[in-house]
Amino acid sequence: MASRVPLAVPNIGESEAKMVTDAVESGFVSSVGRYVAEFERQFADYVGAKYAVACSSGTAALHLAMRLADVQPGDLVAVSDFTFMASANAASYQFADLLLVDSSPDSWGMDLDLLEEELRRRRTAGEVLPKAVELVHILGQPADAHRARLLADEFGFLLVEDAAEALGATWSDGPLKGRHVGTVGHMGAFSFNGNKIMTTGGGGMFTTDDEDMARRAKHLSTQARLPDRGYLHDEIGFNYRLTNIAAALGVAQLERLDGFVEHKRAIAQRYNDAFAGTSIGLPPNLPNEESTYWLYSVLVPGGEGTESRDALQDFLAEADIESRSLWRPLHMQPPLAHAPVLGGEVGAELFSRGLSLPCSTDLTESDQQRVIDRVLAWHALNIE
Repeated sequence: MASRVPLAVPNIGESEAKMVTDAVESGFVSSVGRYVAEFERQFADYVGAKYAVACSSGTAALHLAMRLADVQPGDLVAVSDFTFMASANAASYQFADLLLVDSSPDSWGMDLDLLEEELRRRRTAGEVLPKAVELVHILGQPADAHRARLLADEFGFLLVEDAAEALGATWSDGPLKGRHVGTVGHMGAFSFNGNKIMTTGGGGMFTTDDEDMARRAKHLSTQARLPDRGYLHDEIGFNYRLTNIAAALGVAQLERLDGFVEHKRAIAQRYNDAFAGTSIGLPPNLPNEESTYWLYSVLVPGGEGTESRDALQDFLAEADIESRSLWRPLHMQPPLAHAPVLGGEVGAELFSRGLSLPCSTDLTESDQQRVIDRVLAWHALNIE
């Protein structure tokens, strides 16, 4: 029998095992140890940020960004509506009021036309403006960070890039040519969860070009403890630091990241070629934006609601092929049902039709062909 094809699993090799063992044998297994500082330095160099602070999760990095943006109870934070719940949670931890912004159908990222229109309306009406805007780079696809930064400069909010899903994504031309996601806004946040393009088992990174922000992020992430003989803390902080063991894994994974990105893009190209000419909706592929295709996701044709998506997912599961639906938009989540939303129809359609296909960085061409054949067989039976 053919083996199971998973959705997205870690790619761990000998160098990872060697560095993790070295961290264990050093005796420094928690947040103190050489690998933490080394990981931060190498990561900042890789993405082109001046500073990087290793965190226990991508959500922790986002929460630190909300604290550094001085988001207080009742302040307004604009967030992409089509995103994983953690994006909103980080602002909700600060008891912010959320403004949910729908996606652009072309990029699946935040629709900045909707955001700009609302910002101008609020300014004219004398209504409160966002203190921060959280721009999410969806599924490895760069959002329009250049335009978002221009809006930040005009309307006075801090721009936080949620790059949890898009490590390695860049712009190949235009005003951001050569830049990495997570380095255009005032602050950025990345995730190293087990299914991400590289992993530390669980962890994240906060990035910024502001030295004071970096220093305070590190301070807050270590319980806001001061260097004193006794235990002295000058504010309420968090236990958000990455462990030395996890950082060792991160250093080894970072050395292989370019190869991971190359493989992700090759997987996406094979899927694109296979589904071209069908009614299967392909993921965004915009000029000048180099996606990493963290999760290769298609839009399933046919029917209303989630029926076709669920049917294809079940059809794949019968062949021992894992897939995963895209997120339910934030405005459809019970805890956020009260939040105002700009638009919402695009995110709702992405949820009802979106399905992510296997795309592990070690996915073989033969296993990918199994997935392709199964998807096309379902399409022939149900759509053609």
